[in-house]
Amino acid sequence: MSEAPSAYRRAGVDIDKKYAAVTGATEAIRKTFTPGVMGDVGAFGGLFDLDKVGATGQLLVASTDGVGTKVMISAQHCAEGGDMGSVGEDLVNHSINDILVQGAKPLFFLDYIAMSKMEPERVHQIVEGLAKACIENGCALIGGETAEMPGVYRDGEIDIAGTIIGAVARERLVDGSRIQVGDKLIGLPSSGLHTNGYSLARQVLFADSGLKLSDKPEELGGKTVGEALLAVHKSYIKQCLPLVAKDMLAGMAHITGGGLPDNVPRVLPKAVGVSIDTSAIPKMPICEMIVARGNVARDEAYRVLNMGVGMVLMVRPEHVDEVMKQCTDTGEQPFAMGEVVAADSLPEGQRVQLR
Repeated sequence: MSEAPSAYRRAGVDIDKKYAAVTGATEAIRKTFTPGVMGDVGAFGGLFDLDKVGATGQLLVASTDGVGTKVMISAQHCAEGGDMGSVGEDLVNHSINDILVQGAKPLFFLDYIAMSKMEPERVHQIVEGLAKACIENGCALIGGETAEMPGVYRDGEIDIAGTIIGAVARERLVDGSRIQVGDKLIGLPSSGLHTNGYSLARQVLFADSGLKLSDKPEELGGKTVGEALLAVHKSYIKQCLPLVAKDMLAGMAHITGGGLPDNVPRVLPKAVGVSIDTSAIPKMPICEMIVARGNVARDEAYRVLNMGVGMVLMVRPEHVDEVMKQCTDTGEQPFAMGEVVAADSLPEGQRVQLR
């Protein structure tokens, strides 16, 4: 007797492909498990024992985010024979930085992958990227969801998001409350656009300039457009967590959507602002290219793009040399970029002065 055709598959959802995608990534997920993980892949909920990682009694810090329209460029790269794993790394690293600014060490991560039609190979690549970044940052990948939703997403579309949970000892919490006038700003370079500004990038580079991912425009110094746009969002955990442990940071700001003007004030006490010397920021070719080709106004450029800055550290003057040295010792290239000033010394309505 022949098996009846699948009504659900006729409606656009293939359950077998979904489970094939998840099963194919099982070993990659297991490699991320830390001593705190209880259970195995496939449970309804992920279990984590705080005692086993020494986080009992600590504050939990949580964040949820996605990678925006960067996933569209990654999907195009995949369609041209590339791999989508890098956006999995982007998602984890971005999320780690978001809780890192409060001094938190990542504990575990959960992902969400949705698409119009199940493509097991793409899912597998993304999960491999998630697992790679989790392993590099000591974070367990303990759960997730893969959804096939024809009608919600158009053919070929895919999206990813994730939630991270970390922990920080109460006495090590970095909440910005100790930032004061005279503190110095140290910047850590971005690796590219990270995960913001891609709608502008796609408009300027593809729609307006007619470029392809494989093109090597002069502005990128030998890199292809695809290489520049898909550069993995950096994690700053190796640079910053040791500084948190030594109580050397008064504050940190992860430079994501909104750029320097919108992200730095998120950690500042009301009485202070910052003055930033933009000439001290190393030039980021992909940012400069988008600004020049798109005729983007300076103020807008610094709000839409990170302009070469991935993380800003607020540091007491007496700690600057040691912070610079410790960051340099990790292979980073830190740079002095300004200082904390009295809020009433800035133009009315400004918390960030870009000089």
